Amino acid sequence: MQEMVNTLNGIVWSQALIFLCLGTGLFFSVMTRFVQVRLFREMIRLLFSSKESERGISSFQALAVSLSGRVGTGNIAGVAAAIGFGGPGAVFWMWVVAFLGASTAYIESTLGQIYKEEDEGQFRGGPAYYIEKAMGQKWYAWIFAITTIIAVGVLLPGVQSNSIGNAAELAFGGQNTVDTFFGTISYTKLMAAVIIVAILGIIIFGGVKRIAHFTQVVVPVMALGYIVMAIVVVAMHISDLPGILAMIVTDAFTPMAGMGAAIGWGVKRGVYSNEAGQGSGPHAAAAAEVQHPAQQGLVQAFSVYIDTLFVCSATAFMILITNQYYVTGVEAAVSGGLLASDIQANSPAFTQLALESVMGGFGKTFVAIALFFFAFTTLLAYYYIAETNVAYIRRTFRFPGELTILKFVLMGSVFYGTVRTADLAWGLGDIGVGLMAWLNIIAILILFFMSRPAIKALKDYEAQRKAGVTEYSFDPEALGIKNADFWTKRNGD
Repeated sequence: MQEMVNTLNGIVWSQALIFLCLGTGLFFSVMTRFVQVRLFREMIRLLFSSKESERGISSFQALAVSLSGRVGTGNIAGVAAAIGFGGPGAVFWMWVVAFLGASTAYIESTLGQIYKEEDEGQFRGGPAYYIEKAMGQKWYAWIFAITTIIAVGVLLPGVQSNSIGNAAELAFGGQNTVDTFFGTISYTKLMAAVIIVAILGIIIFGGVKRIAHFTQVVVPVMALGYIVMAIVVVAMHISDLPGILAMIVTDAFTPMAGMGAAIGWGVKRGVYSNEAGQGSGPHAAAAAEVQHPAQQGLVQAFSVYIDTLFVCSATAFMILITNQYYVTGVEAAVSGGLLASDIQANSPAFTQLALESVMGGFGKTFVAIALFFFAFTTLLAYYYIAETNVAYIRRTFRFPGELTILKFVLMGSVFYGTVRTADLAWGLGDIGVGLMAWLNIIAILILFFMSRPAIKALKDYEAQRKAGVTEYSFDPEALGIKNADFWTKRNGD
């Protein structure tokens, strides 16, 4: 099974996808005249500019839902894996992906807003919706929807829950084991699996509003607390910081990086973490109540910065500045043998050991708790994304209890992922992310050359902003944007 997953991973995550992610980000950065820099202050202003309505959530709630998907296991275990397999230079390429990916996030999230629909009293949207409406290719939209349901409903949840189980085992011990249908597992992992599934069920059966209300409180608190802890660790080794920064930059351009290790792992884990181009962000963006589609596009672009430049960098600096990492293929650990050779680079062990080296046993426990909230909120985002794509398919084909079945399938995937090995979980997750990225990036590039709807929306928003309007409006027909039915109806009303 592991060999088959590795083979598929190599096909999906070939050099073509890596350069497609980087090239698309650069292309949209140029086409938007680096919107991620020009309108940075506007992004922050827009965070709190819209309010929740009966049909939609606020911009900040949409940001929290999308951030709950972005800020997850990739920020702790994923960064550790990037450094472990790709070296310190992988961090540099994660930063590059974040900077360029912010423009991609603007494009896809604005498209999500432009082509959203109202479904049973709430807003729905995402790549499947804009692929059908803007491209006119319903078959392609169905492929994306089905792929996404499998990816976020079956493959990816195991990555998040697996890291929670591993972190809990490292923090609280895993000596006591029990024989189960899944093999021999520790009581710690078994208890973690039961607790995660129970809490997850309570929230996802409450709908998108309950998810939004939960994440808008938990996500900012957990991210801020994690960053503060990283600042403390870095401050205790502040004299080493210039050398760490130099190592990150120089290692990014070594022959090892040129062969693809740093670039490949930096891009793979960067896309996994911030999800720019993957097509997950537009689902939450479409659920927001805003005056103009470009507003939520800008807010979602800012979420990429929060995820990678802040949270991922916090993890990277903690690992590197405490020397708690090694590079695969090197017999002696860079840390002078502090890490056992059998520690999996796909686990959160590097991050836990980094904090433990500074704060003792509290460090392991803190990472386990942080990882629980990071990964758990990501599971909520995954469910919402899967639900939205089920709702898309339900427009054409319905069968009784489809959402209930989805809930139980996701909960089963979470339980299974918690008790299985990390490499298998990450391998399956990478395949899911890669397939979504292939389908979505190709779609948004085709849409750009067909009609440029997201670019037209940006120019319209900037023109109104320059004119000093107090109430923004969006008229798709005046801009030559077709099939934006929600906005056309809204203007008519």
